[in-house]
Amino acid sequence: MRKIILIGRSGVGKTTLKQALKKEKIVYHKTQYIDWHDWIIDTPGEYVENKNLSSALGLYAYEADVVGLLCAANEWYSLYSPNMVGFVSRECIGIITKTDLASPERAERWLRLTGCKRIFKVNNLTGEGVDELIDYLKTSKTYNYYLDYDNFYNATSVIEDENKNNNI
Repeated sequence: MRKIILIGRSGVGKTTLKQALKKEKIVYHKTQYIDWHDWIIDTPGEYVENKNLSSALGLYAYEADVVGLLCAANEWYSLYSPNMVGFVSRECIGIITKTDLASPERAERWLRLTGCKRIFKVNNLTGEGVDELIDYLKTSKTYNYYLDYDNFYNATSVIEDENKNNNI
């Protein structure tokens, strides 16, 4: 299983998603610190909301194989900058939560603007989309952009080709 770090604002559903991914009972828990489990790194929303704390997310991203940028379907604006995934040397995926509260189309556009090629739509309470995300994390290949300088600009197509071959 590839290790994922969950990044997003407070209340977006990072901890609830962690519980859903681990098939635990969903209970409210405010994450006050970087919460590291076997294959999930749960982060406090304040880290992405505060520029003085956000640099810690970059450091913890190095401990993960996949960076999950979360955005709730009912958010009014995005915290993420356009093309920000270029600053991370890990695969970045978008995860839209709270799909039962609003249409996920706007959140999907925002996540695509950040550079996320793969977007998952999940409902943590019903479990919709959670198994698809788990299956994705079970795939063994992680493409390291910095080990293949010659194909850096083709890295996206390599990942997409691998996903097609794995029926993802």
